[in-house]
Amino acid sequence: MPGWSDEALDLTIDVDAEGAARITRFALAGTGSSGVGLPLVDVVVTGEGRGWSGHRYSESVVGGRLRCVGYDEGQDGDWRTLRVDLADPASGLRAEVEYRVLTGRGVLRSRVRLVNGGDEPLTVEAASSLLVGTLPDPSEVDVLWVDNDWLTEGRWQRRELRSALPDVNAHAHPGANPRGTFGLTGVGTWSSAGHLPMGALVDRRTGTAWAWQIEHNGGWHWQVAEHLRGRRGATYLALLGPTDTEHHWRARLSPGESFTTVPAAIAVGTDLDDVLGRLTAYRRAIRRPHDDHRRLPVIFNDYMNTLKGDPTTERLLPLIDAAAAVGAEYFCVDSGWYTDIGATWWDAVGEWQPSTTRFPHGIGEVLDAIRAAGMVPGLWLEPEVVGVHSPVADKLPADAFFSRDGVRLVEHGRHHLDLRHPAAREHLDGVIDLLVGELGVGYLKLDYNINGGVGTDTGGGPPGAGLLGHNRAHLDWLDSVLDRYPGLTVENCASGGLRTDYAMLSRLHLQSTSDQQDFLRYPAIAAAAPSIMAPEQAANWAYPQPDFTDDEITFTLCGALLGRIHLSGHLNRMTAAQRQLVADAVATYRRIRADLARAMPFWPLGLPGWTDTWLALGMRTPDVTYLVVWRRPPISGGDAAVPAELAVPVPHLRGRPATARVSYPDNTATVAWHGGRGELAVTLPRLPSACLVELRAEISNTAELS
Repeated sequence: MPGWSDEALDLTIDVDAEGAARITRFALAGTGSSGVGLPLVDVVVTGEGRGWSGHRYSESVVGGRLRCVGYDEGQDGDWRTLRVDLADPASGLRAEVEYRVLTGRGVLRSRVRLVNGGDEPLTVEAASSLLVGTLPDPSEVDVLWVDNDWLTEGRWQRRELRSALPDVNAHAHPGANPRGTFGLTGVGTWSSAGHLPMGALVDRRTGTAWAWQIEHNGGWHWQVAEHLRGRRGATYLALLGPTDTEHHWRARLSPGESFTTVPAAIAVGTDLDDVLGRLTAYRRAIRRPHDDHRRLPVIFNDYMNTLKGDPTTERLLPLIDAAAAVGAEYFCVDSGWYTDIGATWWDAVGEWQPSTTRFPHGIGEVLDAIRAAGMVPGLWLEPEVVGVHSPVADKLPADAFFSRDGVRLVEHGRHHLDLRHPAAREHLDGVIDLLVGELGVGYLKLDYNINGGVGTDTGGGPPGAGLLGHNRAHLDWLDSVLDRYPGLTVENCASGGLRTDYAMLSRLHLQSTSDQQDFLRYPAIAAAAPSIMAPEQAANWAYPQPDFTDDEITFTLCGALLGRIHLSGHLNRMTAAQRQLVADAVATYRRIRADLARAMPFWPLGLPGWTDTWLALGMRTPDVTYLVVWRRPPISGGDAAVPAELAVPVPHLRGRPATARVSYPDNTATVAWHGGRGELAVTLPRLPSACLVELRAEISNTAELS
C-alpha cells in the first residue's frame, strides 16, 4: 500500500503477507522510524472478545483477524483521502477505514464504518475510530490531558507516562503484553464534564508532540498503553466513541446493517505549541463555513455579574444604549425572558414564549431597541430540556423524552427531549421559527444545564445506543436550523464549557468558555481556551463593573482581546472615564480581529496553571505577534510576593529586530524587546494588571505558521 508524505507528515500503512494492515509510521516528515504497528481497527464483538484479557482497545480477536481486501485513494480539496477495506473471513464483518489527511498540516482524521457481511447477527461492543501503535516508548514521553469542570475549565495536566504504566519487564513473560492503560472517559450528555475529549503526548528528548481529539457530543474514551514491538516497547493510542463497558452502548447488526464510529483526529508537531497550532488549522478546516468566523463581532450579554437571568424592559433599555455606545455589535438577552416576574422558572421551561410581565409592551420593544442602536438582537435558549411543570411535558408523546425502564428521566427538575422523535424535533423547530423567523433574532445562545446520564432505552436497546442516536439527531437538527437560517449566529454553552467538543463546534460558531464570575480566576481559562478550540470561537466573558478600579476594568477586558469578547457588566452605571476604558478595549479588538481569525496560538510561559500569578497567551501572524500578559495576586490567598517584571520568551522572533508597544491599556505596562535573547521584558507595577502587546518584525517565511 503506498505511503503518504508531504512537508508535514509521513504516514505509512503496511500490509503483511497474511493481509493484515497496520500503521507502521506516523511521524513528522523526515523524522522517526517505522515500527511494528497494530491492526487498523479494534472491534470487540460479543462472543469473540479480546485475545488478551484486560481493558485495552488494541487486542480484540476480530480486529486481529481483519484482512485488507482493497483500498482507494483520492483528493478532496485540501484533503488527501484513503479508504482501506478490511474483512474478517470468520464472522463476515467488514470494516471501511476512512482516513483524511489535511495537506501540509500534519493532521490525520479517521472514522470506521462496520458492515455485517455475514449470515448471522453480530453485536459490536466497541469499535475504535482511530488506532495508532507506533508512538514512542512510555519511558520517553509525557502524557497530557485537560481537566474540565464547572468554573474551572481548561486545566491542562502533565505526567510522565512511565509513572502511569510501570515497567513490568514484559520480556520476562514471553508473548505477553502489559495489561495496564492510562485513559480518560467522558460519560453522559455533557461531553466535557470532568475532562475534555482530547489529549497529547510529548517526547521529552526531541520535543515532538502528538495531540488528538474525539469529535463527539456524547460518551467517549481514549487510552494510551504500552505494547511490544520486537524487543522494544511502544505506545499505542486508541480513540473511541461510546462503548459497552464505559457507556452501556452496543450495536446489534443484522446481516447487511452497518454502523459508523464517531470521527477522531491526531496531529503531530515539532513541539506542544506547534501541534496545538496544527489542531487549530484542522479545526478551522472541518467547520461549517460561516461569516462569523471572519467578522468576529463583539457581543454584549446581559447575564454575567449583571442581570443574572432577571431581565425587564426597564433594565435592558439603558444597557442596550450603553453597550452600543462602547462598540458592541450584538446584544443577547440571556435567561429569564420567558418566565413571568416572581414565577419559579427552572422546572417550568419548555414553551419558550416571551413573558408579558417582564415586557409589558412585548419583547419586540426590546428587540427593536437593539436594532435601532445598530446591534443584532439575540436570545438565550435551552432547547433540549422541558421542565417537569411545563405544559410541554404533557403535550408531547412519552417517547419524545429520555426514559429508562419505562420511567421518564428527571434530572434537576427537567425532562430531556429525545431528538430522534419527530414530535420533539417539530416542537423545537416551532420555537426556532418563532424566535428567528418571526421575532427576527439573529443570535442564539444555546445553553444546556443538565446531564442526562448514560442515555435512554426508549424504543428498545441499551441506553448508550439511545444516547448516540439522540446525539446524532441533535447534530442533524442543528444542521437543519442553520440550513433554514444561514445568517443566524449560534453560541454553544453548557453550564459554561461542559459540552466543548468538535461535533458541536464544527457546526456552531462560538463556545462559552466558562461561567466563572471571579475576574481574577478567569485568565487561566481564557489563556487555555485556544488550545481547546479555535481562538475565534472562544467566547470569554469580560464583565467590568462600576465599582472596579481602572486596573480591574482593564484586567478583565484584556482576557477577551485574543478570543471573542463576551461583554457584560453594568456599563450604564459607569462614569464616562470608565466607559471610555471599555470603548478603548473594544476599539482595539475591532482593529486586530481580522488577524485573530487567521492567527496561530502559542503559550510563551507554557500552558497556564490554575494558580499561576503570571500568565501569557500569544497569537502570531506573518506580520504581527500579539501577546496578552496578566499579573495577578496569588489565587489561594496569602502574602506571597509577585514580582512586577517578567521576561516573556517569544522564540519565533529570536535574533530579529522588532518593535514592541502596548496596545491596551494606556499607562499600565512598560515593555522592552531583547531580540538576541528572544524575550519581551514586561513590567506591570500594580496588582492586578494586564496588557495587550504588539510585536512587529520582518518575517520572511510564512511557512512558520504551520
